[in-house]
Amino acid sequence: MLALKAENISKQYRLGEVGTGTLSHDLNRFWHKVRGKEDPYLKIGEVNDRTSKGNSDYVWSLRDINFEIEQGDAVGIIGRNGAGKSTLLKLLSKVTKPTTGKIYTNGRIASLLEVGTGFHPEMTGRENVFLNGAILGMTRKEIKRKFDEIVDFSGVERYIDTPVKRYSSGMYVRLAFAVAAHLESEILIVDEVLAVGDADFQKKCLGKMGDVTKGEGRTILFVSHNMTAVKELCSKGILLNQGTLAYEGDMLSTIIEYQKNSTKVSSYYFNGNINDALGNENIRIKEFSVNPIQGNLIDIDSGIRVRLVFQNNCPNINLDTTFELRNYEELIIFHVGKLVTENEDSKTGDYTVEFDIPAGLINAGNYYFKLIFGKNQSEVLFGIDNFVGFEVENVKVGSKLHIYPGITRPNFDYKLQTP
Repeated sequence: MLALKAENISKQYRLGEVGTGTLSHDLNRFWHKVRGKEDPYLKIGEVNDRTSKGNSDYVWSLRDINFEIEQGDAVGIIGRNGAGKSTLLKLLSKVTKPTTGKIYTNGRIASLLEVGTGFHPEMTGRENVFLNGAILGMTRKEIKRKFDEIVDFSGVERYIDTPVKRYSSGMYVRLAFAVAAHLESEILIVDEVLAVGDADFQKKCLGKMGDVTKGEGRTILFVSHNMTAVKELCSKGILLNQGTLAYEGDMLSTIIEYQKNSTKVSSYYFNGNINDALGNENIRIKEFSVNPIQGNLIDIDSGIRVRLVFQNNCPNINLDTTFELRNYEELIIFHVGKLVTENEDSKTGDYTVEFDIPAGLINAGNYYFKLIFGKNQSEVLFGIDNFVGFEVENVKVGSKLHIYPGITRPNFDYKLQTP
């Protein structure tokens, strides 16, 4: 039985404006609608690429999205920042309407899109439970019946009669999640809310959402950058990329596809006008490469050589570089920094930083680097996420089989005693 269906849904925004921005545009759009003709502004616009300025005032946050979700499915929606995840959830939650297309839902929807949505700061936690529950569609009788359970789950019983303006963000999200999770809705939509809670509460939330889908047969849509949480909770996945549906399938396959998109560029070389190189007025990157120390393929035994060449335009500072490596589950493998200059004696010109990752340190899988350039270990000069990705193969060339769990794959010097 279908719980949700998205049919050719798209969402267009005009940058910096409400509506289409001008009276003439609004009237033009209305006149076309009256005559039964297509909106003229749907023919223009660009994808939502935040890394480039673009030429159009119109941006497609989502474009031609189609999918079906069965009742009882736990679906993880993943993608990079700006992919359209939050916009999609707002459309499904009926917070905003699609520009084109239709959404069909079967059952009551409970949404938790932002921390404290529907909370009044001057009201107490108790009063906000009833207010938020009513906004979500719960009757007063239903809220009363579940009130003790909601408060117990949230862990804020001591402060339940305190105005929520005195709550921390963690207390806010605990109470908000507790109300949404205990609403007897057929569909629960959760957007990145677990990032606010502590580790214990995140585990508790995941457990509750697991109970909701497996025990109660309700449908969950879950957006998160925490790949471990998504993989643990969800059985199906939707991958968005710049407003389009890039992949749909089981959750693990979707995560792997997501990471593949991050690891297509295994090196960066720039030989043109330095002012066009990646960076800003402080830093320009000329090279960032990841290569095997031995052989022609990065595998568990090859070792990895990382090389960075950049132009520095900030003299007389302590210049530092930070390298952060993550895997496809968004787990940080390491976050290490190197002071390039230590006596406020940096010069304008090219610097090279090179280091080796020893063989056996990193297991087979997909990885990507984040780079940060700093000034005096307190100010960021330039940073870039999801920059250069690479894949570590098993020792057997090209083999995807027998990829063992774990982040490291050390080759120990074993000492054996046999009879």
